[in-house]
Amino acid sequence: MDRIFGLDIQLGFDVLCQAVAVFIMFAFLSYVLFEPVRKLLDDRKNKIADDLDTAAADKEEAARLKAEYEEKIRDIEKEADEILSQARKKALKREDEIISEARQEALKITERAENEIALEKKKVRDQVKQEMIQVAVAMAGKIITDKIDPAKQDALVEETLKEMGDQTWRS
Repeated sequence: MDRIFGLDIQLGFDVLCQAVAVFIMFAFLSYVLFEPVRKLLDDRKNKIADDLDTAAADKEEAARLKAEYEEKIRDIEKEADEILSQARKKALKREDEIISEARQEALKITERAENEIALEKKKVRDQVKQEMIQVAVAMAGKIITDKIDPAKQDALVEETLKEMGDQTWRS
């Protein structure tokens, strides 16, 4: 028997059998183990891809919601500005009304005061007239009772005025 490199046929046959056994075992294990592992890796890869897609969709949704939120905030700010503007207008209008009412009330008070002053003046005039009449009556009574000369008449007028003044001060 010829030996190749000093190897016998039995050893070559054993190596060939072991190689076939390793190949069969590789095929069997690849079917039993590698396929589920590949499937698991593919499933994981698909899940990661789905998660990335979901994350991208969520990011787009968040951006849309953010834009919507910012728009609502701008609308709210505009509405708040409008409300403040209306409140300012109402306040100015109310201020004008209050000032107008105060002016009308001041005019009424002034008119009442002027009426009271006019009545008081009339009353004082009437009192002065009454006093003048009393002075004239008193003087006439004294002149009639006493026929007197002009010097005596002047003294009598002075005395009567003094008496009338004393009576007025006592009242």
